[in-house]
Amino acid sequence: MPFLPPISTLPDAPSPTLTLVLDTLFEPSPPLHTLSLPVLRSTTFPSYSTLILAVKSQLTALAASTSPADIETLSEILCAHPRLGEKKVDSEMSRREQAGLKEGGEELEREKEKLEKLNREYEDKFPGLRYVVFVNGRPRPVIMENMRSRIDRGDIAAEREEAIMAMCDIAADRVGKLGQE
Repeated sequence: MPFLPPISTLPDAPSPTLTLVLDTLFEPSPPLHTLSLPVLRSTTFPSYSTLILAVKSQLTALAASTSPADIETLSEILCAHPRLGEKKVDSEMSRREQAGLKEGGEELEREKEKLEKLNREYEDKFPGLRYVVFVNGRPRPVIMENMRSRIDRGDIAAEREEAIMAMCDIAADRVGKLGQE
């Protein structure tokens, strides 16, 4: 099980520890490290919730930017999340969070194929993005319905915002599961 150090220790923590914190909360992402490590080094946060809000603010600023480099950085950060239902998931936290999506009896294979198709359709509709959602125990059909509605909406700016919000909701949930809030 991943571990989060006491929040008060972060400004004095070595870079590998800060990187591990970001990876645990948000998924391993070198662009996120580049963006957020300076803030973690220079700020004493009262809680992990406040740290998550600071990262959310950074990501939202990238989403609002007209700079192609900022949009590319945001896309790389968002794409650090594994595809829903993907077989190989590197992050231990994501593996646990998606475990419920792998249960479901005899319809599992059909749903798995539909989810793979939806992932492809989503990524074709929104180049450079990956569908990110806070699963939070919801069954696969509910998640696929959400994905379908987001594809049909066709709004890439809204997708970026939803993905940022989902990343932060996931991070907050992870903090709670790791007993830090």
